[in-house]
Amino acid sequence: MAAQPQLDAAGGPRKGRVIGFLLVLFLFPVTGFAQDHSVEQTRLAAAQSAFDAGHWDEAARLSRGPADQSTEFDFLQGLALSRLEKWDDAKLAFETGARKSPRDSRFPVELAGIAYKQKDFRTAKNRLQAVLLLNPRDAYAREFLATIYFLEGNLEAALKYWNPEDKPRLRTVAFAPFLQLNESLRNRALAFNAPQILTGDALLTTESRLDNLDIFSSRRTELTPADSGNYDLTLHLAERNLWGDSKLEGAISLLSGLPYATLYPEMYNLGHRALNLTSLVRWDSQKRRLFLALSTPVFGDPGLRLRIYTDARNENWNLSQTFFGVAAPLTDLNLRRVAAGVEIHSVVNGRWSWSAGAETASRNFRNVSSPLSPAQRPFFTGATSLASWLGAERTLARIPERRFTLDSSAQARAGREFANPLGPFGTFRGSLTAHWLPCAHGDDYETHTRLRVGATAGKASLDELFQLGVERDNDLWLRGHAGTLGGRKGIAPLGRRYFLANWELDKNIYENGFFALKLGPFLDSGAIADSSGVFGSQRWQWDSGLQCKVRILGSVTAVFSYGRNLRGGKGVFYGTVLRAPSNAPF
Repeated sequence: MAAQPQLDAAGGPRKGRVIGFLLVLFLFPVTGFAQDHSVEQTRLAAAQSAFDAGHWDEAARLSRGPADQSTEFDFLQGLALSRLEKWDDAKLAFETGARKSPRDSRFPVELAGIAYKQKDFRTAKNRLQAVLLLNPRDAYAREFLATIYFLEGNLEAALKYWNPEDKPRLRTVAFAPFLQLNESLRNRALAFNAPQILTGDALLTTESRLDNLDIFSSRRTELTPADSGNYDLTLHLAERNLWGDSKLEGAISLLSGLPYATLYPEMYNLGHRALNLTSLVRWDSQKRRLFLALSTPVFGDPGLRLRIYTDARNENWNLSQTFFGVAAPLTDLNLRRVAAGVEIHSVVNGRWSWSAGAETASRNFRNVSSPLSPAQRPFFTGATSLASWLGAERTLARIPERRFTLDSSAQARAGREFANPLGPFGTFRGSLTAHWLPCAHGDDYETHTRLRVGATAGKASLDELFQLGVERDNDLWLRGHAGTLGGRKGIAPLGRRYFLANWELDKNIYENGFFALKLGPFLDSGAIADSSGVFGSQRWQWDSGLQCKVRILGSVTAVFSYGRNLRGGKGVFYGTVLRAPSNAPF
């Protein structure tokens, strides 16, 4: 036990040496770090001073250091190299800093600036979008993005980023060329005016009201910078007056249907009040038709339009390939139908609208020689009917940066056939339409995708059935299925329920001041059925082919397509003319 104090005394110095050694290890690195930090601060201050003095080479040299140096050096080096227009070296410096500090928004902003200088707008936009993910309130990034979209001609996208900053403020609003349209209608079509801020919603609402007037074959909005940070806005509108925008356009429009025995007499903007008279005269021996429509704004409101129409048809039908269950096929059925109706269409704003209408029709059938069962007889029963409908169209998504829109529509129709064994009926139709312009500007590779469904409840006569196939009085196109045989209708699948999907891509081939030519593939798919079992497609249909569009003077579009039924059917070549006014028939 006496030896214990000696052990304690001997152990004391060894413990002290260990503590001293640890203190040396601790103090010397701290001191070294402090010295290194002081040196780095001095170097950073010198580099910043050289940059502020405009000595870009010296600032870049002083900012260059080890890979693990502070991001402040990387940022300053990138700025100096940018002043020297050494874009690739500056980009490398900023990317190095961004990897070290991914939450620092300064780096993607400067990288966007380099991409902009190199005319790489796509990369610049992606960099700025990344900045806004880090800091949604970054005013500089918003202004930068808006400017790029503005330079690309994408005004809607530019407004999306300008508007949170209360820009752009309008100095003037003008029309070019001078419009003959009544001044009150013209002014009420505008949802904006100087010196207001031009918003995206106001622009879309104005465009929808102008379209609702149905007197403009084309429109374009031009925004021009003015003094004091304001802008001048000009609406370039091609106005139709009487026969059209010009005598040549009027003649082309009138005679565009001659290849299929049709004329389109039309008169626009009568009395300078957007009063339009459109008509169709077809003397085809198999499907004669006379259509007349008069439309006008209601109460001087360009967003509210009334349309009154009448439609008379005398058609021969061949149901030999679409009507099942009779011993002798119906190849020479004659349908005579006269209808009159009224419809009102209202533009609520740029994103949705609604419509409502009513129609009375009278029809009769001739040459029904085969005996018909009770289930088949309603389809060929002559009657007078009364129907009304309510519909709505709404934009579900608009992504102006991607030039993508997704629109929807729905219509419910109810009515009654006043004949035995017919009676009340109801119809529903709905659609989704996606439109995409993949290029930053222009309409090259324009893509459309459309899904449509429809169903009818209750008994319906033949002319109320849906039809999947290309035919001039039908908009449910399966482009590998002909709608007529020998000029007679009824050869395409018919029924009371359908699903249809259409996809097409248009590549610009040629354009001059007179016409534009587009060419591209399409793919159609659909099926149609009927609870009676005597109509329907029997199986799912797939059609594919090539389509050519020729747009003449911006108002008439001739469409030529070659489609093939992928289930072993024959190829179908089809040509027709699409009318610029949305309410005119083919």
